[in-house]
Amino acid sequence: MTTADPTVETKAFQAEVSELLNLMVHSVYSETDIFLRELISNASDACDKLRYEAIANPALIGDGEQPKIRIVPDKNANTLAIADSGIGMDRQELIDNLGTIARSGTKSFVSRLKDAKDGSGLIGQFGVGFYSAFMVAERIVVTSRRAGAEEAWTWSSAGGAGFEIAPVEPDAKAPQRGTNIVLHLKKEAAKYLEAYEIERIVRAYSDNIQFPIELVDDKGEAKQINSASALWQRPKSELKPEDYREAYKSIAGAFDEPAMTLHYRAEGRYSYAVLLFAPSTKPFDLFDPARKGRVKLYVRRVFITDDADLLPAYLRFIRGVIDSEDLPLNLSREMLQNNPQLAQIRKAVTGRVIGELETLSQKQPEEFAKVWDAFGSVIKEGIYEDFERREKLLALSRFTTTAGDNRTLKQYVADLKPNQTEIYFLAGDSIERLKSNPKLESATARGIEVLLLTDPVDAFWTAAPLDFEGKPLKSLSQGDVDFSMIPLTDDSKKDETKSEADEANIIAAIKLNLGDRVSDVRASQRLTSSASCLVAGSNGPDRELERLLARQNRGLGAKPILEINLRHPMVAAIPAAGDNAADLSFLLLEQAQILDGELPDDPAAFASRLNRLVVSGLSKG
Repeated sequence: MTTADPTVETKAFQAEVSELLNLMVHSVYSETDIFLRELISNASDACDKLRYEAIANPALIGDGEQPKIRIVPDKNANTLAIADSGIGMDRQELIDNLGTIARSGTKSFVSRLKDAKDGSGLIGQFGVGFYSAFMVAERIVVTSRRAGAEEAWTWSSAGGAGFEIAPVEPDAKAPQRGTNIVLHLKKEAAKYLEAYEIERIVRAYSDNIQFPIELVDDKGEAKQINSASALWQRPKSELKPEDYREAYKSIAGAFDEPAMTLHYRAEGRYSYAVLLFAPSTKPFDLFDPARKGRVKLYVRRVFITDDADLLPAYLRFIRGVIDSEDLPLNLSREMLQNNPQLAQIRKAVTGRVIGELETLSQKQPEEFAKVWDAFGSVIKEGIYEDFERREKLLALSRFTTTAGDNRTLKQYVADLKPNQTEIYFLAGDSIERLKSNPKLESATARGIEVLLLTDPVDAFWTAAPLDFEGKPLKSLSQGDVDFSMIPLTDDSKKDETKSEADEANIIAAIKLNLGDRVSDVRASQRLTSSASCLVAGSNGPDRELERLLARQNRGLGAKPILEINLRHPMVAAIPAAGDNAADLSFLLLEQAQILDGELPDDPAAFASRLNRLVVSGLSKG
């Protein structure tokens, strides 16, 4: 085959593929073994697709031979072949699958690969597994025939700007169906021609692949080198912790260790096997807007889909397999959405996962801490979405509070102050800013613990009417707060002073000066030392939720309430301030905005009035 052959087409790679291949070829990796796992995984997917399509069209497996994967090292030719008797690809599929990258996350992958000292840990996470072969190969030739098709096609590339594609001559050697990938190895990759090296990699990464993986020796004899059994169908008593770790890495395409493993078989009205894992680090697609789960659905060991939403979106970080004995094999997308049996499985497995997380939190708090640190912000989405399990999710949640880190609501309720009937929280964008927020002052003076919430999702789930063990959750940024029945600490009693200020005149003056910039002005029960703060009304969104919505142009435009501390000298000075009363009123509003992490409406005007007040004070001094 030459480029002069009129049947050969030369095509350019998609721009992202070219950049990716350049990084693959010219970067140095400490571990290149992963290429073989990726190619075997692709071959397994092709075999799965063949079995699935053969349900409706048995002629696709006309020879009756079950799908398998074959690895053929050739030391004389310095090539390594990975062949499968799966579904295969036609010409357009070769172009689409090997010449372009359609999956989201590729740009992120390329960016992170540029920055990574060792990028091998990123392979497999972004849907670019095939291209990892260029880490070890200087040229790749792919020959494929789609099951049921007459024509076979060859795709080849040296990892440069493009690739060649051509039909295979009728008398040339080509698979009856499936795909044969031949890697022309680099000199430094010669170790991958050794049988023991191939077996080691297969045992580590691909032992649980359902299809036989055969290794062909130099005499042409083949032997199976994987167990080819669905690990989730085996009894727990037969399995060791390392079996689960290897299965997790194979099923999830992950490189971390699982923080939690859930393996059981459900019997009864419906029968199904479950093998699920909670990762210990965040997958790259955790915050994909589609919020899709990654649990694979099998029916009697036949892969159906990984898009069945087998768990709610707030558990989308869970990886693994659910294998049903009862579902029909020819499930369509519409049947997946409306199948009552699948709905029952989803409900039961969701409850089991949450129960396992509860057990983990009690028996292995260090492992649960890994899960919560990585996925707590995602689990909290369920407090907003899953009314049925809200109480359990609240109990599972861990919070940073004014009393410490990783606090539970159960611990909070156990430490309630005398006469305290509510659980108080404050939402914002950072722990440091929340800890210095003046809205905490009155609660701190009474030793009241306050939840400090900084995840964006916190502004949404706290908007729902919530309670825990009969104690409602109450925002310190919204509505009225009355701490009068809760006693001050002994230290705070010493600092308590009564206001001598004229409340009515002060509030009237501030309202007159601020006009419609605030919805109301009132004396604060929240403040002890600061002059002012801004809060939301009882009926509108909390301050933090309003800010988040406003950033997306979805805010309601609700005006805040300005609360003032009548004991503060700046507030008390307003009635006698004369011409400075307006400046003081605006300064109360603007410093409250700054303390909430906002800019004053007019920064230049704020600077001018602050300068006027400072100069006036200096001149009087």
